[in-house]
Amino acid sequence: MLRKITAVLVIVAGLWIILPGEDGGNAPEQDRPEAQRELVMKQQLMAADISRTNVLCRTQCKHDLRMLASNGQLQPSRYKAFLSEHPHIVQVHELDRSGNSSPHGEELPAVQHAPASRYMQKAKEKALRGEVYESPTFEADGTPYFILAMPVDAATKAKPGHKASMSAADDEPQALVAVVKQQLLKEVEVHQKKNLRIVPYPSDKRFRVESVDFDTGEDVRVDHPEENEGTSHYYVNQVVVRFVEPLSEEDAALLERELDLASAEKLGYAYVLTSNSLTTQEMMAYLEQWSTVYMEPHYLYLTNGRPDAEPYTQRNQEAAIGGRTEMFSETAPNDALYDPYQWNLPTIETLEGWKYSKGNEEVTVAVIDTGVDLTHPDLAGQLLHGMNLVDEQTEPNDDVGHGTHVAGVISALTDNYEGIAGMTWYNKVLPVKVLDASGAGSTYDVARGIIWATDQGAKVINMSLGNYADAEFLHDAVRYAYDRDVVLIAATGNDNTEQPGYPAAYPEVFAVSATDPYNRRAFFSNYGDYVDVVAPGENIASTYMQNQYAALSGTSMASPHVAALAALIRSVNPLLSNAEVMDLMRETAIDLGAEGKDKEYGYGLIDVNTALERASQAKSSILYWSKWLGKASLRGNEAR
Repeated sequence: MLRKITAVLVIVAGLWIILPGEDGGNAPEQDRPEAQRELVMKQQLMAADISRTNVLCRTQCKHDLRMLASNGQLQPSRYKAFLSEHPHIVQVHELDRSGNSSPHGEELPAVQHAPASRYMQKAKEKALRGEVYESPTFEADGTPYFILAMPVDAATKAKPGHKASMSAADDEPQALVAVVKQQLLKEVEVHQKKNLRIVPYPSDKRFRVESVDFDTGEDVRVDHPEENEGTSHYYVNQVVVRFVEPLSEEDAALLERELDLASAEKLGYAYVLTSNSLTTQEMMAYLEQWSTVYMEPHYLYLTNGRPDAEPYTQRNQEAAIGGRTEMFSETAPNDALYDPYQWNLPTIETLEGWKYSKGNEEVTVAVIDTGVDLTHPDLAGQLLHGMNLVDEQTEPNDDVGHGTHVAGVISALTDNYEGIAGMTWYNKVLPVKVLDASGAGSTYDVARGIIWATDQGAKVINMSLGNYADAEFLHDAVRYAYDRDVVLIAATGNDNTEQPGYPAAYPEVFAVSATDPYNRRAFFSNYGDYVDVVAPGENIASTYMQNQYAALSGTSMASPHVAALAALIRSVNPLLSNAEVMDLMRETAIDLGAEGKDKEYGYGLIDVNTALERASQAKSSILYWSKWLGKASLRGNEAR
């Protein structure tokens, strides 16, 4: 019966996790050998994400410390600004020729003892000998750290136009030694355990939630993470209902009495009713006597990683105002983490596609997610003023990391000597926070987020989130956006199942699964007839909270690659409708797996270069559709 009933869903950023029973994880592993093998593979992938995140952190920190050391005369105010801009670098020691140390930053009693003291001593000795040094990761009071040393002379020599000085005063700084907190390694571990469903998704006790098999409507108990597929959860004292006729004041008062309502929130045509005393089943049984278009439980959705240059903002303004194409250079971007960590961009022919367009700031991509780190330096100038629907009194700041990672894939600053390269140089990101600190959010908030982003003029919406419940309430919001010419992109999920996940499986939404670096379907990625295309989704390097960078895996990471491509296509040719943009991405995808469209890869791996080339040729909807329908070729029409 629930299959015919619509739901209000809670979504979790990138996680696609299902809530467990109270004592989850007790079923014998030998009873589920296939599930256990997949779980082991996910644990290995998570370990790879953590390892890659460690490398990204160290590489970027060396770059940042080198830039600080090359600044010449360093005043206390400069150290203060540096530590403020890089909160994970918690302390910097300035060493003079005699080895005397002047610390700047936090007092860190936790790192005064072994092994930290040994690493600190070794760092100072190496630095004074003119060597760069980085310690292994160690823990102090349960927090991971590493120590990094950078000789001032080595950093200065790296600057263009450097001329070696003949001598240096004894009290001039000879080296900088930094203490770096790597709490982000633990954050990535916690996030990826949920994102990849290595653990059943835990309740944060804020919601009263039950799990249900969406096919049968029966309550289920999820004891093992690999039993999540096909399961959804809902608030046990809420129902979503759309009435045939608008409620009169008398009807509303009657409902309030009969259902003992604590609240009745309205969005569009539907209501989210919350009872003080009745269960969802009891509320739905009562509402059977009312004339309704649909009613359903309120479901949860879950989530499916430069001082010497000319000012970037100046290049941005000179090169991209109005979205015009600039001269293309085949030179790889100079971002510190691009080579060799961003395997994903070359795989989908991104650099080649930039010769047609690097984007247009008028084409906005909304990221419906956990929010975004609004102060991340690699997203500076790329973010519009967004909305926090979890707490409307605050800014849409990310408290999970997932939304920041997604935003970076789309539009991190490119060719700025910093961090990673985004797929688009100029398209703006509109952060819409609908998921809370646990990574979960209600269907009501997700639906509001879609409608709000649409009303703000977003041309593309990315949704790296989902559930297995086909909720009419959410579908209404999707239709609202689609009918207003928005391209909606969503991740399929991380359960290695053919069960359709929503919102990806809605016909108005472009569904994205994930591939590994060898162009194979990622072993965790969902699949099925509803999949449109695949995109890179393993060990993806991107921006993270607190001005950091992380590598994450999941269909959540694949989806923003496609959202960025849709934005680039609309930058090249704003005349194309949302349906035409989606057809263009399908038609130009690189066929993988079985010939033609298949369940594993959909139409194939996105190809940025070919898609943008075709978009630049499609001068009008009429030309495009005549080609699509086989009545004429684009080249033939162009020749005429």
